[in-house]
Amino acid sequence: MSSSATCRFCNTPLKYIFVDLGMSPLANSYLSMDQNNQMEHFFPLRVYVCEKCFLVQLPEFETPEAIFGDYAYFSSYSDSWLKHAKKYTDYMVGRFGFNAKSRVIEIASNDGYLLQYFVEKNIPVIGIEPAQNVAEVAQQCGITTIVKFFGSKTAEELAGSGAKGDLVVGNNVLAHVPGLNDFVAGLKIVLKDKGVVTMEFPHLMKLMDENQFDTIYHEHFSYFSFMTVEKIFSYHGLTLFDVQELPTHGGSLRIFAKHEEDKDKKITENVVNLRNREKEAGFQHLETYTNFDCKVVAAKRDLLNFLISAKQEEKSIVGYGAAAKGNTLLNYCGVRQDFVDYVVDRSPHKQDHLLPGSHIPIYSPDKIQDTKPDYLLILPWNIKKEIMDQMSYIRNWGGRFVVPIPSVEVFD
Repeated sequence: MSSSATCRFCNTPLKYIFVDLGMSPLANSYLSMDQNNQMEHFFPLRVYVCEKCFLVQLPEFETPEAIFGDYAYFSSYSDSWLKHAKKYTDYMVGRFGFNAKSRVIEIASNDGYLLQYFVEKNIPVIGIEPAQNVAEVAQQCGITTIVKFFGSKTAEELAGSGAKGDLVVGNNVLAHVPGLNDFVAGLKIVLKDKGVVTMEFPHLMKLMDENQFDTIYHEHFSYFSFMTVEKIFSYHGLTLFDVQELPTHGGSLRIFAKHEEDKDKKITENVVNLRNREKEAGFQHLETYTNFDCKVVAAKRDLLNFLISAKQEEKSIVGYGAAAKGNTLLNYCGVRQDFVDYVVDRSPHKQDHLLPGSHIPIYSPDKIQDTKPDYLLILPWNIKKEIMDQMSYIRNWGGRFVVPIPSVEVFD
């Protein structure tokens, strides 16, 4: 089945389906309790692969303004993500020597979760964050934050005011950009001559190897292999000189980019090795991508079989984490309150709301103690260890943990 859309990088018509997850609402469009009976917007969650550049992508069904204008995700509510941010700061300062004369620009800076650690080291920072409600949290903490979407126009405004970056950071933003060429062109504009760009994003190879289809949702417009992202950056005059493989979000890449004119930074073996591994895995062949859909269907049946068996045994099931990936999973599998009684989340911005699509209510984790469920279904499986540590007390009444991806696994 082909699409009328074209590839957001190379403009090739999109003909081939990577995976079809049916119809789904926006993954972070949480509902208030009094919206339970109101109409909801559902959009196709059908992902394509470009036959020319192999960029895996969703057509744009909703604008970034509608998705990110008022956002429910605050990075600082994850302890493991804060540790990741601090470790990154220490590493980058140690490797590249950033100091009080440098400038760090973070794109999609959220609530200041990362920039706070550069501020602690007296390094000047600028955050760029499109969600006003999230940016205000950072601003209240004294972190300079511009409320805008990033692209070539914003980059030119910054460069024109003399505010180029020695380090330009983007954690989990590249996948969120429909105007991919304009965004990467902006990186080139706002980066100082000897500066460094780092971008982190989920690695398509990991997504496919470990069946992480629930990381697909409408906010994620693109899904990158290293080979494809290297082409995109090169097209815009940026060379990837290093890459690191990270455990975050189920397996991410951190790419390091420089101006192609910058000859000081040598290309590392990491770049060569990862490029070769992707080639060996067939990432330059279309059938590698089009065969993925059957793995996703199997995972859906796996989860439904578990839930049906548990309910036939009159077991109670509660979800942990009102995560976007959980909303993709629940909606694709057709899971409602007939299977999952409620979901808990540490973020007060999500509590006392309903999950989009499934309308499962969200409460504080304190409610777990009151109802003592038999199973805790961990929806943000990428931080399952953190959650199991936090919720270890469910073992007191024989409660067990369930992780749904890459296939259902039950932990005592």
